[in-house]
Amino acid sequence: MTDAARGASSARWIAVLASAALARAYTIAVLGAVFSSFAIERIAGRVTYVSIIAGLCVLGIGILVSRRREISLVRLVPTTLVLFVAWALISAFWSQSTPASLWGWVSMAALAFLAVTIGHVRDTLQTARALGDVMRVLLSISLGVEIVAGVLLDMPFRLLGIQGNIAQLGPIQGIFGTRNLLGFAAVIALITFLIEYRTQSVRVGVSVFSVVLAGGLAALSDSPTVLVLALAVGLAVAALALVRHTSPERRSALQFAFGGLVVVGVIIGYAARHPIIALLGAGTDFSRRVDLWNTMVDYLRSKPVQGWGWFGPWDPAEFPFSAINYGLRTSHATGLNAYFDVLLQLGWIGLLLFTAFAGTALVRSWLDASERRSVVYAWTPLLLITLLVNSMFESFALFGFGWLLLVLCAVRAGQSRSWRERIDAIGDGPDLPRTPAAPTLPPAEGTQGGPNYAG
Repeated sequence: MTDAARGASSARWIAVLASAALARAYTIAVLGAVFSSFAIERIAGRVTYVSIIAGLCVLGIGILVSRRREISLVRLVPTTLVLFVAWALISAFWSQSTPASLWGWVSMAALAFLAVTIGHVRDTLQTARALGDVMRVLLSISLGVEIVAGVLLDMPFRLLGIQGNIAQLGPIQGIFGTRNLLGFAAVIALITFLIEYRTQSVRVGVSVFSVVLAGGLAALSDSPTVLVLALAVGLAVAALALVRHTSPERRSALQFAFGGLVVVGVIIGYAARHPIIALLGAGTDFSRRVDLWNTMVDYLRSKPVQGWGWFGPWDPAEFPFSAINYGLRTSHATGLNAYFDVLLQLGWIGLLLFTAFAGTALVRSWLDASERRSVVYAWTPLLLITLLVNSMFESFALFGFGWLLLVLCAVRAGQSRSWRERIDAIGDGPDLPRTPAAPTLPPAEGTQGGPNYAG
């Protein structure tokens, strides 16, 4: 092969890797694989899932390299994310099992890399559309297998952890493994479907079907956290709508007022936690969680600053997880609270870094959504609020699709409101216009609304 032929072949491969079609397919593949990880591992084994993620990471490297001219290095990854992931890596060297801790870190870093790649090859609307397409399929499959197991065959599907309780109106698990994870996924899907409807990204009939599907599965999951998440998201939507329709000169004062209300609400919620728990009918479940959290705090006292080392989901054979489960006569796979889990594994330093990472992303995305005209920018802060509220009851935000979405939202928020943006603006010079952080999807990419969506 001549040099000219090799050059032409390389150019074709670069063009394919940098194409919009591959970026869309890659995004759908990543979201589909991570959201269906439980089903993949149960059906094909963990090695298959790991191989899929590894292959997507290799492909992601190729995509980023092919697009290197349009990606700013300083805006590639949020600083707080780098610090948190770096601290998790360092913690492996004082954990009780360095190899197991390093493997947990590799899993964490791989999903973070996939999220960073998606954040730089797709804009907000394109990402929301891809997630909507994936969730329509996965929730439809979940409903289908529940009907087969609970109505047609009237027998559980133990391979997928499906109990077949749909005829009794729940609780159901779908292909997500647990009712809480199904409820959490359904709420995320519901937010995405409503954004699709407001932006007219899909046909009205598809939107109505999607919303009914997600809402129905959320209710059938019978997860006690779904009601809390729905209330939190509803209040956030109302607050964001009010801020968006407030004049710019009064917007800052209103933002501070809402911030104060959130602090007061957290204090009141903590003080009235027992009546709230009784109202939700989750008293027994919550008491078990409190016992778990108290035990985790007891073990934290031995290593309050650095924690016991990062593992992500608990390894039941490793200390202190084995000791905690043995003492409580349980088999918990997580700390059932992302903040307590980070505190136990990474200490107070890790919790401060995680809070800074998530909090910065939320503030940036909220301010961006309050000022942008298009309603699609509300998708990022609403997802972050869902993740952070759910983190008070589950640890989903630290692994799996919860961690993927958390990093993805942080990357999206950091691209529009960051010190990196000012550095890029200085580097471009005063005569060059600043490139928008999230270009709008043209009609040719599969939307009906076009570039100018009503806010």
